[in-house]
Amino acid sequence: MNGVDLFLLGRTLMKIGEDALPTEGLGEQPGSVRTVLIVVSDVRAHPGGAISEIVTRTGLPQSAVSAAVARLREAGAVVTEPDVRDRRRLRVLPAPEISGRVEQVRSASIDAALGKALGTADPHRVAEIASLLEELARHLSPQTLTRLRE
Repeated sequence: MNGVDLFLLGRTLMKIGEDALPTEGLGEQPGSVRTVLIVVSDVRAHPGGAISEIVTRTGLPQSAVSAAVARLREAGAVVTEPDVRDRRRLRVLPAPEISGRVEQVRSASIDAALGKALGTADPHRVAEIASLLEELARHLSPQTLTRLRE
């Protein structure tokens, strides 16, 4: 495997992940799922950060971060509060309680999307590949990206 192969694998896995996320009853949503997931991951890793700080850490445009925060607030995944040092800024924090939407996303199975991508309905094959992905995820969590930036 080389860098190109790894990049393309990552892109494929992102698409399978997006397909596995439940969307029933959401209607049309502004912004991409990818952006929302990047922002919520950053908020969980750096609770209380301002929008501008999230922009700096993620490299996403300010408008995309603001739209993602609005979606996450509507879903009950984050809360915002004024920054006591600068009332013009909002701090973004993980919600103190897990909302129904967040629980729905966290509990969604990847099996159907993975089986579709693999072109198989064999539950044993899907479980085997899912297990390999879980092993990979244990070694390459989102926090490992910080080592690439060092």
